[in-house]
Amino acid sequence: MKERFFRFILDRKYLVILLAFIITFILAAGMKNLQFSNDYRMFFSEENPQLTAFEQLQNTYAKNDNVLFVLAPEDGKVFSRKTLSAVEELTKAAWQIPYSLRVDSVTNFQHTYAEGDDLVVDDLARNAANLPDEDLQRIQEIAVKDPLLVHRLISPKAHVTGVNVTIQLAEKKLTEVPEVAEAAQQLAQQIEQKYPHIKIYLTGMVMMNNAFPAASVKDMKTLYPAMFAAVLITLALMLRSIPGTFSTLIVIILMILGTMGITGWLNIKLSPPTTTVPIVIMTLAIADCVHVLVNFLHGMRVGLAKRDALLESLRINLQPIFLTTITTAIGFLSLNFSDAPPFRDLGNMAAMGVVLAFILSVTLLPAMMMILPVKAMNADSRGSRAMMHLAEFVIRHKIKLLWVVGGSILFLIAQIPNNRLDDQFVKYFDETNEFRTATDFATDNLTGIYLIEYSLDSGEAGGVSNPEFLRNVEAFAQWYRQQPNVLHVNTLTDIMKRLNRNMHADDDEWYRLPDKRDLSAQYLLLYEFSLPFGLDLNNQINVRKSATRFIVTLESISTQQMLAIEESAQQWLATNAPGMKADGASPSIMFAHIGNRNIRSMLKGTTLALVMISAILILAFRSLRIGGLSLLPNLVPIGTAFGLWGLLVGEVGLALSVVSGMTLGIVVDDTVHFLSKFLRARREQGMNAEDAVRYAFSTVGTALWVTSFVLMLGFAILALSHFQLNAGMGLLTSITIGLALLADFLFLPPLLMLFGGRTK
Repeated sequence: MKERFFRFILDRKYLVILLAFIITFILAAGMKNLQFSNDYRMFFSEENPQLTAFEQLQNTYAKNDNVLFVLAPEDGKVFSRKTLSAVEELTKAAWQIPYSLRVDSVTNFQHTYAEGDDLVVDDLARNAANLPDEDLQRIQEIAVKDPLLVHRLISPKAHVTGVNVTIQLAEKKLTEVPEVAEAAQQLAQQIEQKYPHIKIYLTGMVMMNNAFPAASVKDMKTLYPAMFAAVLITLALMLRSIPGTFSTLIVIILMILGTMGITGWLNIKLSPPTTTVPIVIMTLAIADCVHVLVNFLHGMRVGLAKRDALLESLRINLQPIFLTTITTAIGFLSLNFSDAPPFRDLGNMAAMGVVLAFILSVTLLPAMMMILPVKAMNADSRGSRAMMHLAEFVIRHKIKLLWVVGGSILFLIAQIPNNRLDDQFVKYFDETNEFRTATDFATDNLTGIYLIEYSLDSGEAGGVSNPEFLRNVEAFAQWYRQQPNVLHVNTLTDIMKRLNRNMHADDDEWYRLPDKRDLSAQYLLLYEFSLPFGLDLNNQINVRKSATRFIVTLESISTQQMLAIEESAQQWLATNAPGMKADGASPSIMFAHIGNRNIRSMLKGTTLALVMISAILILAFRSLRIGGLSLLPNLVPIGTAFGLWGLLVGEVGLALSVVSGMTLGIVVDDTVHFLSKFLRARREQGMNAEDAVRYAFSTVGTALWVTSFVLMLGFAILALSHFQLNAGMGLLTSITIGLALLADFLFLPPLLMLFGGRTK
């Protein structure tokens, strides 16, 4: 059956090529639907509890997506006329940014003071260009003493200030984020041109969202060409066949077009992780093509006609290539267990690409090779001779290898606990990224973007004026301010204390919480009536006035530090104010949990994939013993790679949590190809175990190291990505594939010779 199919392919080669191009172009038409996702929420599934908590908080109060302009004057003086004028001008202009909901700065900060029995609420600075020196000095003293401003909109040394624009996106189209980012960048440039002594840095959640597709596009412009060039040069050198290299290139191009087209038809949005798919599937397609081409070229070298050599190559490679396609696809599909949707998309896209690669490598590739002129090169190549030397070495030292390699494996696996979980989303971008540099500057000089938000509930309508509730909130704020890495605490109680002081003739002795509920309510009502449009307290108090938003700003800290401080906060609330206990919610909390959640979910996915792959191998090889032995070289690379990572790096996060599932399907390929040749030698040619190992090395050894080298190269190039999620994933995957090759060459053959049984 299969031979008739392959004869049809070779006899109808022009028809096969034409059909391959037509079908691919129909699929590729779906690329018109491709769009980039530009929201950090893409990393969280709808059922993610931290995302649910954060969205509930945002629905209660206003959304907190923002653009933060960080202004750094050269002279280090914010409270000079020219710098304060720039802040004032920027504050007014920022209201024109699309979807802006609120603008906060030191100039429009609603300063309050007493004037007789009246409460005056006014901008802290007006007409800054005309302010006398003594007013500038007074404004500075007020600003650097107000807890609502310091480490939020003004640095303690008053050398850097910020203008924070709260953004309420309509969330109807994907152009909203770039629209806001572009407007913010243009505004920053205008201010810098008019006030050349000021350098402006742009950060905030909207700018981070905008950085995701920007990083992806940057990778596509730099990594893709590098990958194509490196792989093609490597293939040409290793295959020493221009027609083979050219045909592989055509297969790769059609496979990528087809995969991306299907992605478009399925309306899967692109994201930084999925932009790596073309590189991933390109390397996997090469593996299929190389196996067909190596055996085909070998057949021609030993005297077979082109058609016979192709038929023989397809005959002996169909089962292993089909098996590796299935196992690789299962490995990638296990990413559907991931808690982060972009990695599910990556898995599904890669699985589609793997299947397309298989179809094209057994149809289009042989059809093209039939048309193109192919010359048989020299007989045994240097690579083949090297494989035979390696086979003899492994056979001669099989016992020693088992002990030495086995001991090394145990040593590396024992290092896995050296890895600690860490996910700092700012560090998803490398230091060449503008958002990363701006955020680092803001954190070092003004404020951070790592937040923990709480909705503290009094349990009754109007309860935010309850003195006991306010005292608890104030105590919680004081506790937080004493914790390490805390930059700022935004709490309603600071406003209440200021109002109480104002209502007592600005006497500092009265800078404390009102001790009567009716007084608190009156102060709050008076203050709210005095606030201008857009600067009200809706972002801090809910409609029923029963709860208040409490925001903690932290330095850029690790996942473990973030979770530890939140856990301590929960303990404090449970002990001191159980009635207003609330879970912390924010993007920082979401990212802090995602790595841990993803590791747990991927353990389930990887385990299921391993069971399915093992069952397939046992059925395919018709041997429980061989199928069982294949588990070791399939699991060892993943365990040793994470052990080596623990020794050299020691940090794992969201991206690395999917590597085990992704690489499981890839590393199985080498094992399948080696075992299929080993069993063919035992069953078809009646060889003993040692000769079967020699046969496997001679027939598939070269293809294995060529494909492994290309795969390692491809994923190693991903390590150059400016998006650190992709870089870390690429590097660890490359290491895993390299260790898999070592396991298949140095560990699997001794296992087969010693424990492979008397397979007939």
